[in-house]
Amino acid sequence: MEKDNYKKIALAITGLVVGIVMAVFLSARFGSSAGDGGATTTLGATAAKDGVSEEVVEAALKTYVPPGKLDEYYLFASGGHSGNVFVYGVPSMRRLRTIPVFSKESAVGYGWTEESKKMLGEYTWGDAHHPALSETAGDYDGRWLFINDNANSRLARIDLKTFTTEQILGPIPNIYGPHGSAFITPNSEYFMMASRFAGPIPYGKYAPLDKFKEEYMGLLAAVAIDPKNGHMSVGWELLLPPWSYDLSDAGKKVSDGWAFLTTYNTEEASTLLEVNASQRERDYIVALNWKLLEQAAKEGKYKEIGGAKVIDPREVPGSIYLVPCAKSPHGVDVSPDGKYFIGNGKLSPTVTVFSFEKFMEAVKNKDLKGEERGLPIVNYEHVRVAEIEVGLGPLHTQFDNEGNAYTTLFVESAVAKWSLKDFKVKDKVTVHYSPGHLSAAEGDTVSPDGKYLVSLNKLAKDKFLSVGPSHPESMQLVDLTSQKMKILYDNPVDPEPHYAQMIKADKIKTIEVYPKDEKREGVVYKKEDARVVRSGNQVTVYMMGYRSRYYPDQIEVNEGDHVTIYYTNTDLDEDITHGLGIMFYDLNLESQPGETRKIEFIAKKPGVFPYYCTNFCSALHQEMQGFLLVKPKQ
Repeated sequence: MEKDNYKKIALAITGLVVGIVMAVFLSARFGSSAGDGGATTTLGATAAKDGVSEEVVEAALKTYVPPGKLDEYYLFASGGHSGNVFVYGVPSMRRLRTIPVFSKESAVGYGWTEESKKMLGEYTWGDAHHPALSETAGDYDGRWLFINDNANSRLARIDLKTFTTEQILGPIPNIYGPHGSAFITPNSEYFMMASRFAGPIPYGKYAPLDKFKEEYMGLLAAVAIDPKNGHMSVGWELLLPPWSYDLSDAGKKVSDGWAFLTTYNTEEASTLLEVNASQRERDYIVALNWKLLEQAAKEGKYKEIGGAKVIDPREVPGSIYLVPCAKSPHGVDVSPDGKYFIGNGKLSPTVTVFSFEKFMEAVKNKDLKGEERGLPIVNYEHVRVAEIEVGLGPLHTQFDNEGNAYTTLFVESAVAKWSLKDFKVKDKVTVHYSPGHLSAAEGDTVSPDGKYLVSLNKLAKDKFLSVGPSHPESMQLVDLTSQKMKILYDNPVDPEPHYAQMIKADKIKTIEVYPKDEKREGVVYKKEDARVVRSGNQVTVYMMGYRSRYYPDQIEVNEGDHVTIYYTNTDLDEDITHGLGIMFYDLNLESQPGETRKIEFIAKKPGVFPYYCTNFCSALHQEMQGFLLVKPKQ
């Protein structure tokens, strides 16, 4: 008995020791944070034995968001030719949502409902390029996200209460490919968009290419935004020379009221632009006084072309100036205090820093160096304050909260950090590969956060598992909190993230369910009100659904009937989404909690067609189904 007691005591002590060791190990592995030096060292030492460096372990800890915690930022990235917007959490870099904008998306029935079909119009795809968050006093306010369609000259607004597209405007009159649309004015008065391609105006006018210099024009459109509901409409347009307009930015604080956009092809070539549009030593940044132009539109100083109010800046003195810049500048970016605008040379290893104060002095003193196409050119030497050799292929610049700027180097595959105080390069980090845009935390507002930067890379090559000849695109998260920039995370992404904006997560206030609205078209909240109504060959179905059935679950129509279905999700519970898919009729929708959706179709095919919930909603999800019965013609 005594031996048995000793054995029990020994086993208990052994178990206690093993438990303590396990607890220490698990605490180091899972309970540590970037600031927990001891835990990081323990985990780093363990990882080092497995061939993983402490630096890699520290990076992993900085991006780890444990259960019960949420990311600090939303990152909204353009989806290129997918026509979508991709939403990521930062620092985890987890993809949270795909928001369909310019293309159909069967996952949520976007492009099948009447509302979304009407927004998409005749186009089945779009080139989503440059997202822009709404602003108040130069800071993101979390209300809306705007994005351009470079392919079809359109503009969309996403409501950030629901993360859904609410309006698509366009094609905008007279604009040929609005690549130069990437910026909101500081109080969301306008979304400016400029033509990438010169063309005859209005749309439909024909002119041969040998008349390029005479008949082709560039345009900028100022799309007005209703401050109450975000509704967009074309305010006015600005006639520009037949050059290509690349990217743009709005003035801030001291430079509020001005806007800046880059040009290339001031050679006015119409073929082989790779060679013919790179002949001149300098192109321009176009500086325009949008408040003066807004006033000119109010005073009727415009011609109506293609249904838009088009202003000729030569008839509004002081409204526009040309600022010489290194050839083929890609991006132009305004510093957070509004004191500088920065041209990124693309074909030059330099970024050029211009002083807004000196620019205004040149304007006031008429310190000009001639004109081109009737537009005055300011004296470059008196407006420029620095040419900084950042590296090969500078494209875009963002800012932090300590007076630093960050520029992508496309050819060099790096990001350069340089100071707005002494205009010297302080650091570089290599990225993989060929970065285009970059996005710092609130990095193009009046009050950047610093902390994180995302490099949006055009190529990945050997970074990820092979998926065939075409490799994933790549986004890399960069830590800005240490003395030297460090890569924290490599993220493969769908093509092509042209640009992104990063906003504090707590600025966005989403809704949990759509509020009840008895006046909403077609809405049904009680099963007693669900019904099928016939008027001649017009059949209207007022349907509701909740876990786990439809009312009605039988719809009987005749071949040739025009059928309209209003479907309301009456599950007023967060995240309980229902769908409605009708087999063989190519019909599909998603209805979020409390939402009503509408589809219309002609019952062309006779027979029996099951319909079912397309979003898993409960244990009896499979039972949420019904039948569309289409009686054949006699």
